[in-house]
Amino acid sequence: MSHISRIEIDDRNLPPPTPEIEQERKVAMFDLLESNRFDLPKRDDRMVPPGPYSVDLSIREKRLVFDISTENGDKAVEFHLSLSPFRQVVKDYWAICESYFDAVKNMPPSQIETIDMARRGIHDEGARILAERLEGKADVDHDTARRLFTLICVLHFGG
Repeated sequence: MSHISRIEIDDRNLPPPTPEIEQERKVAMFDLLESNRFDLPKRDDRMVPPGPYSVDLSIREKRLVFDISTENGDKAVEFHLSLSPFRQVVKDYWAICESYFDAVKNMPPSQIETIDMARRGIHDEGARILAERLEGKADVDHDTARRLFTLICVLHFGG
């Protein structure tokens, strides 16, 4: 089973992240590299090199770009996804995250838990959309899609 062994996000043109966003990014990257399933299916009658893979995520010309190579640097594939399907769920995710970060500072545990449940639901929706958009391009499990969605949110925050 193939996986991602290295991931980079191109945030050169983004505003500096808030401490909360930076923490979300670090946790998502750590968790992703600890455990993920990412495989590239055969495409257009050409073989794709087996993983593990190195993934560079960026936004170019309002499109999400997955630039994927093997661990030794050989190009595997590059694909571009429209950001349109992600816009609303990313917006909703950051809104609920902001509520959650505020709640952690000021609210009782029962209210924090309610907000966190809503946050997880939106996160799952984003992961579902990503998995659908990756269909035929990359095979991922639910947890990998969730962690990649978090990184897309970080990129989209400034994009």
